Amino acid sequence: MATVNGLRVFIYVTLWLFAAVLLGLTAHRIHYTTHIPPGDPLNGGADFYDPIIAELLASSALTLLWIPWVVHVLTRDAEYGFLGTFAGEILGLFCLFVLWLVGAAIATTFWGDLSWCHQFLPCRILTVIVAFAWMGWILIFTLLIISLLFAFMNSSFGRPLHGRYDPRGSTYGAQRY
Repeated sequence: MATVNGLRVFIYVTLWLFAAVLLGLTAHRIHYTTHIPPGDPLNGGADFYDPIIAELLASSALTLLWIPWVVHVLTRDAEYGFLGTFAGEILGLFCLFVLWLVGAAIATTFWGDLSWCHQFLPCRILTVIVAFAWMGWILIFTLLIISLLFAFMNSSFGRPLHGRYDPRGSTYGAQRY
């Protein structure tokens, strides 16, 4: 039987895969623009880097570090303080939400329509970077909505993220609402 936690873990794993792909693509783009081959017409042959690509790289790296922690907390019955609560997850997801939204939006304004240069690999990579940035943002938005709804409906913003409470073995069991 499917559970909310099972759905959340599945979405987190999918997001981890998207973030790993985005990390690789953005690292490739930074390497390419900081080591432009001789004769390449991009930027007159001068090395450079796109700050928004660096922001997307940092966003994907932070996401890759955040997800194993959250999946660990979701699949265990232990309590880990504030970061192991719904409020901690929502705060972390909100930070990632803003980072991914800014990165995807700015990348879209720069490289929203590169159909004129799809015969070149750098243009195709930029198109895929924009696509994965938006797909990652959609998954983060979905996780944020699911967590907010679950926490609101169960009055559990300060309770453990895994959603399983043992009144005898939990510091949260003594709370009365």
